[in-house]
Amino acid sequence: MPTPASAALKRFTVLDLTRVRSGPTCVRQLGDWGANVIKIELPEHLDTGDPMGGPRESSDFQNLHRNKRAMTLDLKSPEGVAVFKRLAAKADVIVENFRPDVKDRLGIGYAAIKKINPRLVYASISGFGADGPYANRPGFDQIAQGMGGLMSITGAPGQGPMRVGIPIADLSAGLFCAMGIMVALLEREVSGKGQQVDTSLLAAQIFMLDFQGARWINEGQIPKQAGNNHPTSIPTGVFKTKDGFINIAASGQSMWERLCAKIGAAELATTAEYKTSALRSKNRDALNAALEAQLVKKSSAHWVEALNDAGVPAGPIYAMDQVFADAQVKHLGIVDSIDSKDARGMVKVVRQPVRLSRTPSKTVSAPPVRGQHTSAVLKEFGFSADEIKALKKAQVV
Repeated sequence: MPTPASAALKRFTVLDLTRVRSGPTCVRQLGDWGANVIKIELPEHLDTGDPMGGPRESSDFQNLHRNKRAMTLDLKSPEGVAVFKRLAAKADVIVENFRPDVKDRLGIGYAAIKKINPRLVYASISGFGADGPYANRPGFDQIAQGMGGLMSITGAPGQGPMRVGIPIADLSAGLFCAMGIMVALLEREVSGKGQQVDTSLLAAQIFMLDFQGARWINEGQIPKQAGNNHPTSIPTGVFKTKDGFINIAASGQSMWERLCAKIGAAELATTAEYKTSALRSKNRDALNAALEAQLVKKSSAHWVEALNDAGVPAGPIYAMDQVFADAQVKHLGIVDSIDSKDARGMVKVVRQPVRLSRTPSKTVSAPPVRGQHTSAVLKEFGFSADEIKALKKAQVV
């Protein structure tokens, strides 16, 4: 058995059938917290494309697939399905993000697997949900961003819909799925029974609308694009300085007053048009211009330090190289390295953002090459040397 990435989940075995991003994001959470993750992929001779979302040697793939082992298996063959069912009989979790009809067609859907292992937690991520009018549509992050309302509230007014710069529907669905799996595993400790966990890119994206969605379903307000301005808390946004731009978030009345005093514009706090939060929101364009008239007199670094000292949240706006060069980011130790022990050399990954004092997460293994652990995994699940040899000869694995 491999060295676990953490002691927290090391007692659980996960069969990973996922591809692209949402599913691997989910499984990464489990692997990073110590679960015994077994990545199941097609044998190379059957793989007609790259379903992982990028070449195996890419930084994206390396970041998504650490702390796992890998085996190959032909799930389109009866022999491969039989092997998978033997694995499922001893596993704790299966995670897949096929289209809803695919797993049942292969004979490895929840109904079939539940008969073999009623304690198993079977997790699925789809584009639009396991059933309903769009169930069999192919899912994609940007489609979910659009249908989930995010693109209608992102970007500057009048410039049309805008996607956010990360695949947030994919990532959110993966994180929520991992949370659902851990809830199901906790519940299993009481009931002794497994269950099905299901989420979708669309549902996850809508949940992530948070207060913007709540404004519509409760108050009938349709949020609009607000650019870099916060839609309800003013002044919160991007402001020009002498040498660039910074973010300022001065939402409460006392914070607003401290902001005005610190930048040398105390009179703004008593100006009739800006006296209340509602008035500041109504007159935010004029207010932002008045603030910038003061802020452009000094550098970004000056204002970030001065405003934070005054208890007004402010921060720089970094390019990616600046993010990882920042002193606090370095202190957090968010980047980890692992020796791949092959031509890839040292692989850098972004670590988990959550710390556990007794059972921390660490990177213990670089992403595996295709089928790297096939024989070892099969042996651990009780396959004999002759069975493994026969499966390889038949190209089932």
